[in-house]
Amino acid sequence: MTESLGLAELLDRYQPQGPAEAADHARVLGLVGAADPWDRKTPLHFTASALIVHPTTQRVLLRWHARQQAWLHVGGHGDPGETLPLEIALRESREETSLRDLVPWPTASLVHLAVVPVPASPEEPAHEHADLRFLLATRSPDLALPENPESPLVWLSSAEARQRTTEENFRETLDRAGRLLAAAG
Repeated sequence: MTESLGLAELLDRYQPQGPAEAADHARVLGLVGAADPWDRKTPLHFTASALIVHPTTQRVLLRWHARQQAWLHVGGHGDPGETLPLEIALRESREETSLRDLVPWPTASLVHLAVVPVPASPEEPAHEHADLRFLLATRSPDLALPENPESPLVWLSSAEARQRTTEENFRETLDRAGRLLAAAG
């Protein structure tokens, strides 16, 4: 059984890489004591996501996000009552890819923390996500199915995925995953 850490312990154990991530880390630590740090109505709130990897082929799975108009990873908001970041990332990943064999890889540790601006939409004002990113592995990449036609999925090498995305913060996640995949290969 994988240990799922609560928000405070996960962030306490995490070692940011570089000054930008250290600043984001320091900023979001203040959210930990909030009544609901996952509350979508607050201008800055937590989300949990994952880059799904297939270690055997060293490929990663990207999902088209229509709202952001970008190829990104999977993940999203916690549902009411959810508080464990890894469990949220696993649920969201299963919902968005139909993959049922997902496991934390190479460990259950947080791989990247990024504060990401989210543009306004007709449903909500502009806000920010404190995105907690994990790596999840599958043994059955061919079983990945998009949750809807507007959100296609594609398997790519880390380098190809880096070229496909427009988001610099996600390129950092891809770089970290690529190094881990190369080391495991």
